[in-house]
Amino acid sequence: MQPAIYILCNKHRNVLYTGVTSNLARRMYEHKNKLIPGFTFKYNVDQLVYYELCDVMTNAIIREKTIKKKSSNGKIKLIESMNPNWNDLSTIL
Repeated sequence: MQPAIYILCNKHRNVLYTGVTSNLARRMYEHKNKLIPGFTFKYNVDQLVYYELCDVMTNAIIREKTIKKKSSNGKIKLIESMNPNWNDLSTIL
């Protein structure tokens, strides 16, 4: 298990979701298969467009809070710094 923060989007790229998990592959399986009720289920947000691996969960939570405070444009810049084409990165997990 490795803590990670991640950003998901929907297929139209107009809804973003920032989350934290201890197991990114498992969490993406849950999002892709609509196993988690709530925001991502309601807005069909299931494309992994950004992630960062962290050494400990405490740091992941701090980083998630920092990213959540960013504006939409700030999140878009962060995504495009790693993934300029907005590819679904869940295929490499």
